[in-house]
Amino acid sequence: MPQEIKTRENKDRTEVFDIVRQRWVALTPEEWVRQNLIHHLHHALGYPLELMQVEGAITLNGLTKRCDIVIYDKATHPVMIIETKQSEVPINQKVVDQACRYNLVLQVPYLLLSNGRQTLCLLVSPQSPYLRQLPYIPKWDEMSTSFPASKETAPRPHTVNTK
Repeated sequence: MPQEIKTRENKDRTEVFDIVRQRWVALTPEEWVRQNLIHHLHHALGYPLELMQVEGAITLNGLTKRCDIVIYDKATHPVMIIETKQSEVPINQKVVDQACRYNLVLQVPYLLLSNGRQTLCLLVSPQSPYLRQLPYIPKWDEMSTSFPASKETAPRPHTVNTK
């Protein structure tokens, strides 16, 4: 049974407990989506908390960027980039492009994009310029047994039709 997401009032703001970072953070609309997704991945799909990184920094074209969530395999190689948006922000080509830019650095086989209303799980293939939309988010056991992308192949620009 999923655990309840914990919130509290602290001075003039509402906070939510981040079970990955093990600390209280400001409850923004995007953070609400992120925390719900973390709980779903962990409690419903079996993703280990210790293999999640929240707001991990990467360097892209000399600039520091932050991935909302990165999932690692048991050998601590990144395997999924997760971008969360507040519910009013559509999951469109702009969001896909953002995740693909981050993937130029991390070269993961999975991209997961969510605004809490719409969730898009994409499979990255180094042999194709296209992303393949998956009909569901894979369970940890399913995903961790066969990572499809090769770490040795340079990533190519990707496009996806999200309409």
